[in-house]
Amino acid sequence: MTTNPETTSPETTDEVIGAVIDDVRAAAYRVPTDRPEADGTFAWDATTMVVAEIRTGEVTGTGWTYAPAAAAPFVAEMLAPVVTGAAALDIPGIWQAMAGRVRNAGRPGLAFYAISAVDVALWDLKARLLGVPLVSLFGAARDRVPVYGSGGFTTYDDDATAAHLRHWVHERGIPRVKIKIGESWGTAPARDLHRVALAREVIGPDAELYVDANGGYPAKQAVRMERRMRDHDVRWFEEPVSSDDLAGLRLVRERADADVAAGEYGGDQDYFTRMCEADAVDCLQIDATRCGGFTGWFGAAAVAAGHNLQVSAHCAPNLHVPAAAATPNLRHVEWFHDHVRIESELFDGAADPAGGAVRVGADRPGLGLTLRHGAAERYRVA
Repeated sequence: MTTNPETTSPETTDEVIGAVIDDVRAAAYRVPTDRPEADGTFAWDATTMVVAEIRTGEVTGTGWTYAPAAAAPFVAEMLAPVVTGAAALDIPGIWQAMAGRVRNAGRPGLAFYAISAVDVALWDLKARLLGVPLVSLFGAARDRVPVYGSGGFTTYDDDATAAHLRHWVHERGIPRVKIKIGESWGTAPARDLHRVALAREVIGPDAELYVDANGGYPAKQAVRMERRMRDHDVRWFEEPVSSDDLAGLRLVRERADADVAAGEYGGDQDYFTRMCEADAVDCLQIDATRCGGFTGWFGAAAVAAGHNLQVSAHCAPNLHVPAAAATPNLRHVEWFHDHVRIESELFDGAADPAGGAVRVGADRPGLGLTLRHGAAERYRVA
């Protein structure tokens, strides 16, 4: 992989080393879905993205999370006071200050979502100050990142599901796709099996088929469902039970042919450590927009590596690409329909997953993305 040539003189290098953060701000944008969406346990008609922007002189770093709009004023009230004036390159120290600041607010959940957006913005800012792509700052383990197409919401009828899967596999050439199952009402198990069979028929015998129950089943039912899905060669069973039910996850994992995955709600290293030590998953999911940004991502990936596990990036696909490229034990990145649509509309520089892998950009500084403020403004809610 090539990187930008050195563009700083000794004088400008000194300026970068001494740079401090001048301004921290955040805004929330609520973007309607293109049609009603749901999984096995939740339904929604819009998605809120909270964007943090951090400025040093004329250079701005950008990060984001998918979280309630309340995360935007949280950044201003709780995080900006300890970030503003800090040395721009000293991200570990800033991260510790932010984590300490939110102690009494409760770290898991909203507080860590806000920290995640700011941490990503800090790393983007640092790479831009140094004039290098973020993946070069991290150090690349690969130049292409495998992805899987994700969506297949339970609100989709058969025609919509088939069209969605055809787009990923036959039009975009992505050889692995995921649908939502796990509905907890009425004849849901029968409908789940019908949708799994439909998915296999549409994508053909060669593409990998994944399913995500979003914690919709009790453990024994999840075991029974996994056995019945073997007829359709399901390779990945995500959150067959609640991610808080480590014993249930382990039970399903021990009895399943499919790989069991969970971890997307993890907010700290203790969470990931408990999940790995419980032998609850075959692949640990990490979401940098929830676990403390890229700083949290690499900590969680190290926990997984210490347990001989691969990791998979959950959602926010364009944000995850540089960190994924720098993670030796990466399996893939989730190319999630809802977030792909939002990031493609609101950012210049969104990646192309054609062929099932994203080539890591080495010709643009930082994340390689630029927020289209004009396009985003009509969705602003905070």
